[in-house]
Amino acid sequence: MKNLLAVFLLGLLTLSFSCQSGKETESQDTTEMEGGDMEEKSSSDMASSEAYTITVLKSDIPSPRKEMKASIGDATITVNYGSPSVKGRNLWGGLVPYDQVWRAGANEATTFEVSKDVTIGGQTLAAGKYGFFLYPKEDGEWEVIFNEVSDQWGAYDYDKSKDVIRVMASPAMVNDSSETMDFMVEGNNLVLRWGKLKLPVAITA
Repeated sequence: MKNLLAVFLLGLLTLSFSCQSGKETESQDTTEMEGGDMEEKSSSDMASSEAYTITVLKSDIPSPRKEMKASIGDATITVNYGSPSVKGRNLWGGLVPYDQVWRAGANEATTFEVSKDVTIGGQTLAAGKYGFFLYPKEDGEWEVIFNEVSDQWGAYDYDKSKDVIRVMASPAMVNDSSETMDFMVEGNNLVLRWGKLKLPVAITA
């Protein structure tokens, strides 16, 4: 009788231990799945390389609002812009006219923010936040404009008298096409890519 009781108690202990282990395993699996979902959602709103990070700030509009952040030397630069798509359109000299100030994106004007003084095109740009505009030309270099008014819609209220600096940049047409307009950093260059256009702006910190 004692032997039977001992066997019965041992069986209960074994069953209890097995159930507890199963619960711990189930809990770990759920945590790993939840963590995976969070990571996937995060990566879907962000693109990055070793040099820069692009974060989608607002995705539910035709030209999503994005923020590109990078370091050049010991300066941190942040470019906030509306990112339009090509959609089969003629961009340069068409959708974006030549010889007119362009907002360098869509909707609100693009902004350029820098954490410390930098040199662009041989001119000093003080730490701060600026409206960023371009003046595209059919031939030759384009003008890159840093304006003291950062909060404005498009270029409709652009005021040339409030320009802080204007520098020149050489556009190039490349083989690979970028469907969406984006800013990125290559070396010490801030680069605008859209369609087959590549426009680098050298920045020294």
